Amino acid sequence: MKRRISNTIHVGKVAIGGKAPISVQSMTNTDTRDVAATVQQIHRLEKAGCEIVRVAVVDSEAAAALKKIRERINIPLIADIHFDYRLALQAIESGVDGLRLNPGNIGSKEKVKLITTLAKERSVPIRIGVNAGSLDKRLLAKYGRLVPEALVESALEHITILEELQFNAIKVSLKASDIPLMVEAYRLLADKVPYPLHLGVTEAGTLKSGTVKSAVGIGILLAEGIGDTIRVSLTGDPVEEVAVGYEILKTLGLRKKGVELISCPTCGRCGIDLISIANEVEEKLAHIDKPLKIAVMGCVVNGPGEAREADVGIAGGKGVGILFKKGEMIAKVPQEQLVQALLAEVEKML
Repeated sequence: MKRRISNTIHVGKVAIGGKAPISVQSMTNTDTRDVAATVQQIHRLEKAGCEIVRVAVVDSEAAAALKKIRERINIPLIADIHFDYRLALQAIESGVDGLRLNPGNIGSKEKVKLITTLAKERSVPIRIGVNAGSLDKRLLAKYGRLVPEALVESALEHITILEELQFNAIKVSLKASDIPLMVEAYRLLADKVPYPLHLGVTEAGTLKSGTVKSAVGIGILLAEGIGDTIRVSLTGDPVEEVAVGYEILKTLGLRKKGVELISCPTCGRCGIDLISIANEVEEKLAHIDKPLKIAVMGCVVNGPGEAREADVGIAGGKGVGILFKKGEMIAKVPQEQLVQALLAEVEKML
């Protein structure tokens, strides 16, 4: 797939846009004023592979806490600001690596200029985040309803404010919970500006429904070459957002990180408890960063052939299964030892 060409910006040490890898982001759901809880959650996100993390800055106390948080984490920190320019200034002073704010909602141009001046000095980029759920009523009235063009016009208005202040370390998002709306808005904006795009489906839902919506919305755009960084928004543990984000990227061949599990849907030929075995294998290999394709197949008749692209895999049988590599059997294994044999082979490969 041919990727859209965009400017490159840096959020801390993470490059976004241009030819940089598509990065995976998340957002904490702790009270940012609770430094210990926030740091603990960010450490869990780091372990899961999160590359950039965003936190809500609701007041001056939260902005002050950013300094302590930044000192204790290893990935770039973005401050999420709404309306109050003073919180943006305080966040930059606290050492954040990026801001998420909409300059048109900050107030006077002089207030925005204070932010951009300090942001330039500290090399802090700004993400403009347009959200369908909070679109300006003026634009809704103009278009008569919520349409992609309204989201794009909102984004362009915010972008213009920053451009007039000679600030161009910008990335943009156009989030909506409606997939066709979100996809078309990004398509329209991608042709109009050179800035990197942050993809996401807002209010996507719980782990199951949110994963499906995010995979479809984000996946369509990535497959068209649109998008430079992603966040999967789920109602739940943000660590799950990171896992889903990487699965989307791995499925499209855009990132190679960690284990890709190949497993069949089971059928009447299946002679093992494939569901529990597949879940066990996935859980026990979740810590691996090296890109590997691992197969857990239900029968020895079709399994190895159907999963011949796997680096290593197992296929169940009646009492005895097999261990195979690239579709070729390397050992027969008692059924109750299949998982242990697979894990041991993976350890050898690592």
